[in-house]
Amino acid sequence: MEFEKRKAATLASLASSDTDKSPKGTLDTPILPLINTLNNHPCYFTTSSCSGRISILSQPIHQTQPNKKSKGGSWLFVSHDPADPDSLISLLFPDSPTRPEPEPESELVLRFEPLIVAVECKDLASAQSLVSTARSAGFRESGITNANNKRVIVAIRCSIRLEVPLGTTESVMVSPEFVRYLVRVANEKMEANRIRTQGFLRALQNADVAEPESESESESEARGDEDDEHSDLSVLRVVPIVVSGEEAAEKLYLWGHSACSLASEKKVLVFGGFGGVGRHARRNEALVLDPYCGTLEVIGSVEPSPSPRLGHSCCLVGDCAFVIGGRGDPVNVLGDVWVLNRAKSEWRLAECSGSVFPPRHRHAAAAVGSKIYVFGGLDNDSISSSFHILDTVNLQWEELEVGGEQPCARHSHSMVAYGCKLFMFGGYDGDKALGDLYSFDVQTCQWKKEKTAGRGPHARFSHSMFVYKDYLGVIGGCPVRQHCQELALLDLRLQVWKHVTLDSVGKDLFVRSTANVIGDDLVLIGGGASCYAFGTKFSEPMKINLLPLMTSNENFMPSKNGDVHGTRRNDGVIGNKNDSFQHPQIENLQTLKEDLDLNFDSELPGMNGSQMIASHWVLQLERKYAKLGKDILKKFGWLDLERKVYSREDGKHICFPVTKKFCGVFHERQHHLFDASELDNDHLLKPFTGKGLLLNEISSLEALNILKECGATKLVDEVVEVKRAAKSPLKVMGEAVASLIKNRGLSEQLLEELPTRWERLGDIVVLPVTSFKDPVWDSIGAEVWPIIAKSLNTNRLARQGRVAPTGTRDSTLEILVGDNGWVDHRENGILYSFNATKCMFSWGNLSEKLRMGHLDCKDEVIVDLFAGIGYFVLPFLVRVLLIVSVLVSFQQVRVAGSLL
Repeated sequence: MEFEKRKAATLASLASSDTDKSPKGTLDTPILPLINTLNNHPCYFTTSSCSGRISILSQPIHQTQPNKKSKGGSWLFVSHDPADPDSLISLLFPDSPTRPEPEPESELVLRFEPLIVAVECKDLASAQSLVSTARSAGFRESGITNANNKRVIVAIRCSIRLEVPLGTTESVMVSPEFVRYLVRVANEKMEANRIRTQGFLRALQNADVAEPESESESESEARGDEDDEHSDLSVLRVVPIVVSGEEAAEKLYLWGHSACSLASEKKVLVFGGFGGVGRHARRNEALVLDPYCGTLEVIGSVEPSPSPRLGHSCCLVGDCAFVIGGRGDPVNVLGDVWVLNRAKSEWRLAECSGSVFPPRHRHAAAAVGSKIYVFGGLDNDSISSSFHILDTVNLQWEELEVGGEQPCARHSHSMVAYGCKLFMFGGYDGDKALGDLYSFDVQTCQWKKEKTAGRGPHARFSHSMFVYKDYLGVIGGCPVRQHCQELALLDLRLQVWKHVTLDSVGKDLFVRSTANVIGDDLVLIGGGASCYAFGTKFSEPMKINLLPLMTSNENFMPSKNGDVHGTRRNDGVIGNKNDSFQHPQIENLQTLKEDLDLNFDSELPGMNGSQMIASHWVLQLERKYAKLGKDILKKFGWLDLERKVYSREDGKHICFPVTKKFCGVFHERQHHLFDASELDNDHLLKPFTGKGLLLNEISSLEALNILKECGATKLVDEVVEVKRAAKSPLKVMGEAVASLIKNRGLSEQLLEELPTRWERLGDIVVLPVTSFKDPVWDSIGAEVWPIIAKSLNTNRLARQGRVAPTGTRDSTLEILVGDNGWVDHRENGILYSFNATKCMFSWGNLSEKLRMGHLDCKDEVIVDLFAGIGYFVLPFLVRVLLIVSVLVSFQQVRVAGSLL
């Protein structure tokens, strides 16, 4: 009721004829529609506002307390509309200045200040909704400035400002021409402010903040009501977390930090990273974020505390958070362990014993019980594959001796715990991004490379991983996909990947961010990147509600009538650990034998199937069962990968080419009896209870029965289109080099240094610096380099070297096959001609180069401080009239100078 009373009083004062407390005394006319829209909303009313103004402020120079904020002063000029330059010039340069009384000398400042509106909100939820709408309309500095128990205040604002000193009241230090130029710039900002304000007004009128939801509607949305026939489970919405306080949100502008879920408190503990308030730097603050109230608490700020760092790990064991390793500066890699006692808000440096734990950063760590497992990482140029365990009870390190399919050395990977297993995905091995998934059983100390169905996530590093119920999630990382942000989910019961598109209001960069599950929400904090030429980008804290995932029925087995079956918990959500395939209920073994004859229709045009042998067969399935059928065929090696899948009857049916192996199993099951011991009687002879089989546990016999229940039909392949079995350049190169090494009696270990990728500069194939590092290669260079060039179908071959650590960043590219390094390289429609052995060419930022080349830069003056050989200068030449380039090497001056 207090909110309604304050709103009524405020609206009454606005309706009165009395002047308000502003210097002008009335509301600014340009924003009256916006003010009325906000005040007509049941959850908002405005407490102060300014539509934006151009002004000249006269403020005293001499202060009795220089450390205090300047007070006093007066406006010589104020306009809430575009300013007339002649009026300002006549004010600053009067023809006959008259001063009736001596006045203290004051500083004159010309300013442009954009729209700012203070809005009181009914509750925190409506405040967060308003801030989200304002930010999406361009008012990126909007936020909750006050969120106490009595009042919730939101400030709507942005950063398109201008502030230029003009001199003093005694002496104006600028010319009339410069004043005219400043007024033109200020008027342009005023117009941009007007357009942004109109966009915000339209967003308010069209946004979801129009009316508050009823309680029952909110609860239904939170449940992901399965009765909603129009719900789209392929898209999850990314919602910004609005953090109260002007500087609080900036504290979370981080990357390379760590985060732990405080599940009992429904909060997230954040430590360290790069970024923060003010000048971006490595941080050592411990922060606790409440993603639902938007509050941020700083804890453990009393010494001693860890040094600032990034690339460390943090695991929660009981009430203590263990921070391990990280990098303090470019040469200082850390191996210490700090413990934060959450109950006491105290830090202590742990004195660990046992095995030596080498310093590292960009490693991965996960806790199982009282033990923390740490794998991989980076120490300067050394990439680790060591696996250590920290016993948090006795603070003792142990380097594990493990077995199984062991992963290679890597950094910037991710690892999470799920029961008594650890799952590790991706990373960077020094040459390429990785896309492999490993599991580690902490009881048997065995690694296993997981074999999964469905399209797996693309290879990546610096990503985040999490576990939600029985799903393993992977999000973000490098390389960044341009088209959409995607969440990859592995169903740990069925070992099947699926992908969900993230519907975000902005282009979020989830690189070196953190992902933590709180209840049914995924909380994403930080992430971003730094570019020397284009500055720093940080992502705002976000959250994604994961509950809609549990309504998905894609993994349930169809019954005979085509309906989807699954177990339903008491809370109405379909899907849990016990969900499985729905087998038909079987009365007796004879019925089972009849079913397992499969009754597949082996259709042959005009002939009986037993009288004709076809060389190619397909398995036909209805489209709705195609994914399940394909996964089964792939699991058992029954899918013929050399032929193409095709559809029939306008896409109603999908035909999968099958191998001779499948035909053999099919024939054997049709014409031979089998022993009852082959069957899993617990699953097939009893009524279905929901505790069924997982995809990776079923036998071939059961798989055939499942395909039969899907209505599969075995047909002759009418469209025999065998894929070309051409060898890839990589395979051709590997076979040719292996033959040479064998003939020369050299070690086969040399083959591990063959590159898996390469670049092209014009007609030169450039091998990466990480390949062919052993000196033996140079001794057989006369034989091996022509073989490599022929395998890669090129007449000129080169090997990249490290960029020289000089002020000119010289190229160290070495020509292996060919006469010289001069090359014509075309990129984004521009032909570069240069000597690749003397001039460094960067393949990076390709999309940014393309974007910059399409900017409308007519009549603009552009300064490129790092022009290089013209990555951005040349695209700009299409649009600009003048380019001033500061060039950083003699070769670059020669190349770019000739173009200008």
